[in-house]
Amino acid sequence: MGSYIPSTDEQKREMLEKAGYSCFDDLYHDVPEELKLHGELNLESGKSELEVRKIMKNLSNENTVYSSIFRGAGAYCHYIPSIVKSVVTKEEFVTAYTPYQAEISQGVLQSIFEYQTMICELTGMDVSNASVYDGAVAAAEAVSMCITPKKKKVYVSKGVHPDTMKVVKTYSWAYGNEVIELGLKDGLTDAEGISEDAACIVLQQPNYYGLIEDVHALAAKAHEKGIQVILSMNPFAMCLLPSPAEYGADIAVGEGQPLGMPLSYGGPYLGFMATTQKLMRKLPGRIVGETVDHDGRKAYVLTLQAREQHIRREKASSNICSNEALCALTASVYLAAMGPEGMKEAAVQCYSKAHYLASELEKAGFGRIYQGDFFHEFVTACDDPEALNEKLAVKGILGGMPVEGGILWCCTELNSKEEIDTLVQEVSK
Repeated sequence: MGSYIPSTDEQKREMLEKAGYSCFDDLYHDVPEELKLHGELNLESGKSELEVRKIMKNLSNENTVYSSIFRGAGAYCHYIPSIVKSVVTKEEFVTAYTPYQAEISQGVLQSIFEYQTMICELTGMDVSNASVYDGAVAAAEAVSMCITPKKKKVYVSKGVHPDTMKVVKTYSWAYGNEVIELGLKDGLTDAEGISEDAACIVLQQPNYYGLIEDVHALAAKAHEKGIQVILSMNPFAMCLLPSPAEYGADIAVGEGQPLGMPLSYGGPYLGFMATTQKLMRKLPGRIVGETVDHDGRKAYVLTLQAREQHIRREKASSNICSNEALCALTASVYLAAMGPEGMKEAAVQCYSKAHYLASELEKAGFGRIYQGDFFHEFVTACDDPEALNEKLAVKGILGGMPVEGGILWCCTELNSKEEIDTLVQEVSK
């Protein structure tokens, strides 16, 4: 960022003169004097670089850094190739603004177009938007795509992430939609009794408890009743399981954090959305399209936007006004660096290591609560998850997420066999 200087003093003076002012104070001549700040702010004097580094170092020492992590529940610790950060922290990407002027925003527009293309390849869908704020928002925005004046009922599986459930309910409350929670049977979605007057059903694969849902059957049952299917799916699970399109989903959504974004205290994250050509014009947010300019050269433009800033408000399907462009770029660079084979290899390691952990924990007396197949998360019995996690934390291990009835464990490709064996040894004490 060192060379990024918006304007010089001379340029500032020139702009003031053009606007008819002699100084910056003249810009605020309408503000009453008693509301203006006179003198200096009551702040401490500046510190040297050395002093600031010491302060920041002391603050960082208050953080708890775990040597191994066995917790997921929506935020996952994956290996991120070093080239990802090297590319996405370049000044031209970090300082880029929203691409309203296509003629000077071709780089940003192309990066979004590449992201959209990769999301379509991953999900099997026809079209993707430029992203939304996070996976929970993506699910809620997808619900809005399905709602009609005659169909305002929404089914949401209790197998979706609790945060997704909350955001869908918040959106639905504001729009006057009715949310009905679908219960679980043996940890899997029980869709018996869904009615034809519903607009959509929201599912998650794998679900919050790590289990692999029978999405084929659930989607078929929903479609028989004229209900659209919204499927939230883990990006790595898509490398081994059928894609949302192959499952028969109408809209694919999910959290893109596993695609190159570190945990970072919960953000910023990335909500991906993709759908079929049939629903393309209802897709919220920005969409970048490829075209040619006056001279026949390849060019990129914003297109088919259904947000209220670009079309009549009463016809807009959403009022979402931005996207996570830098995070989307991060996902694009990550996917390009990993490639299809790298993604599949990481997914296989997630699956195999999680199953090894489950078998070892069972030997240690931590039997699985739900016996269905799972990807890289699973729930075991545990009398006191909080106490167990406190004991593990002393050894530098972040244990699983406490959930109803037990504890939710997770493995990724970063968990070595040695780490898994150490965890099992500690919980056995």
